[in-house]
Amino acid sequence: MIAAQGILHHQTSLEDGLARLVPTLDPAAQGITGLRRLSGGASQETWSFRMDGGQGQHLILRREPSAVRAGGSGIGMAAEAQVINRVVNAGVPAPRIEYELTPNDGIGTGFIMTRIQGEALPHRILRDETYAPARKIFARQAGEILAKIHQTDPTGLPVPVLSPREVLADLAERHSACGDARPVFSLALRWLAEHAPDQNAPKLVHGDFRMGNLMLGPDGTRGVLDWELAHVGDPMADMGWLCMESWRFGNADPVGGLGRREDLFAGYEAAGGDPVDLETVRWWEILSALRWGVIIEEMGSWVRDGTDTSVERHVIARRASETETILLLHLLEGAP
Repeated sequence: MIAAQGILHHQTSLEDGLARLVPTLDPAAQGITGLRRLSGGASQETWSFRMDGGQGQHLILRREPSAVRAGGSGIGMAAEAQVINRVVNAGVPAPRIEYELTPNDGIGTGFIMTRIQGEALPHRILRDETYAPARKIFARQAGEILAKIHQTDPTGLPVPVLSPREVLADLAERHSACGDARPVFSLALRWLAEHAPDQNAPKLVHGDFRMGNLMLGPDGTRGVLDWELAHVGDPMADMGWLCMESWRFGNADPVGGLGRREDLFAGYEAAGGDPVDLETVRWWEILSALRWGVIIEEMGSWVRDGTDTSVERHVIARRASETETILLLHLLEGAP
């Protein structure tokens, strides 16, 4: 009962704060309605609400939680807003930012953006007949969108510049900090170090381009969400992450469970992306499985130390063995 009261008070306080912003968001509106927290979002809060009156805009609040976990906040909300503004201006389908919160607003750190209508839940996209037309074009369309992201000028953006070896070193350090002995992870770290590609023509990289962060409608991909891991680095990293087995959600097709790598690569190159290096993409696919495994380890530590004891975190924290299986298939047999 006490916890429920705390959640209710939290939402009421947020609703009051957003109501104070109504004249700025839409002078003709009378208030807000339908405030609710959306599912998903491992490190940031996402809330949906609608303007009452005026243009009746459906908006999204994305903000930093009050307790930020070490290593979990990405580039920060202010930097994320800059990245989103840059890619939207470059023609990438992403939600437009309407307002950036200030300390005087009293509702935290973050921004308010337009809501893109569609579906982001992978299990619905992969199985609901409504999205059958989108599934047919997804792989090539994903390649076209990635090409547009990677061609966006990153000059002046407050994001890190990361080479493949730097990404690998960071993963090794994070795995070591978890204190878990996992021989398969050690094998993967050694293989990845021995086969690391050179840093070629670094580009703006989304960093978390996968099912769950893509908004789809029957007509295809309508928006790319969650830019908190954006950086400048190897563009092949985005392809490897998208094709990693965990983001197929039980389907066989490698590109998000919806299509072939050949279509992804063809769409990418046709839209102006650099020629795809197949071996480099494979390296990033293997690193992606390890990366997800390390993230799972970190979530397990959040559960153990009481930082996050939610049911969602408990469930995910049990999945490290899944990534070990993926890594073994890649390293010992050659995964599809």
